[in-house]
Amino acid sequence: MQMRLRSGGTEGLLAEKLEALITQTRAKQAATMSEVEWRGRTVPVKIDKVRIFLLGLADNEAAIVQAESEETKERLFESMLSECRDAIQVVREELKPDQKQRDYILEGEPGKVSNLQYLHSYLTYIKLSTAIKRNENMAKGLQRALLQQQPEDDSKRSPRPQDLIRLYDIILQNLVELLQLPGLEEDKAFQKEIGLKTLVFKAYRCFFIAQSYVLVKKWSEALVLYDRVLKYANEVNSDAGAFKNSLKDLPDVQELITQVRSEKCSLQAAAILDANDAHQTETSSSQVKDNKPLVERFESTPGTDGALKRFVMLLQYHGFEMNSSLL
Repeated sequence: MQMRLRSGGTEGLLAEKLEALITQTRAKQAATMSEVEWRGRTVPVKIDKVRIFLLGLADNEAAIVQAESEETKERLFESMLSECRDAIQVVREELKPDQKQRDYILEGEPGKVSNLQYLHSYLTYIKLSTAIKRNENMAKGLQRALLQQQPEDDSKRSPRPQDLIRLYDIILQNLVELLQLPGLEEDKAFQKEIGLKTLVFKAYRCFFIAQSYVLVKKWSEALVLYDRVLKYANEVNSDAGAFKNSLKDLPDVQELITQVRSEKCSLQAAAILDANDAHQTETSSSQVKDNKPLVERFESTPGTDGALKRFVMLLQYHGFEMNSSLL
């Protein structure tokens, strides 16, 4: 797939020929592919378009991993998602004619969906999982951009924490859809794995919401959210167990825990400094300038002794002025 995304010219023409050859080879292999196994269940694959997509799945995933640039990776993601959507549409069309299959339940086997519906769930799983990887990759790019952000350029919009939050919202919605796939309702291991992945992405989403509050100096709100991040991350660490291998490609929650603890210390220091600055500003604004000589102001101040008044007069004689707020 990566070949057809490269530049034109002689190299592009050669790439097109190789791509056509690969497509022909997959089509021949598709004729011999009769079934697919997923999560312990084997289902027949009778639709050529689906066979071709599934045969090329491993190559497509490898091409994304090996992509030389983010732009190429994004195009590969989009191409793979497009092919997957096409395969899903063909299966959906096959599901429509048979009214009995609209219930997606095999007679005499409550909770078990038909082979065609299970194939549809498998393809939908591939689509949603790929979309999650794509959005996670985009989130990593935005994080790098935020860390390296230069002074604002009016010619282009700078990335913001809100952009990251939006990506994590989409990822979490994809995870909700995964939990609702027909045929997997009784798969406890699947439900647990998706639940843990949801906690990971909730933790990161919560972290960036906290960061957005820090930017507007809402210290208490940010602190509450940082604590929630630690709650989610610690839940992942304590419940991961046998699912660690499934979580290894996800963002590192231990790294997030370390970062949050550091951010909390910085936040508490910033909150104290901000409170002091606010107090000083309030004090300064409450002081009204009085143009009377300082000694006259002392004359009108009850309880001021003569020695202190004479001391002030001596300072003024030598050209000094004193801040009355210090007295």
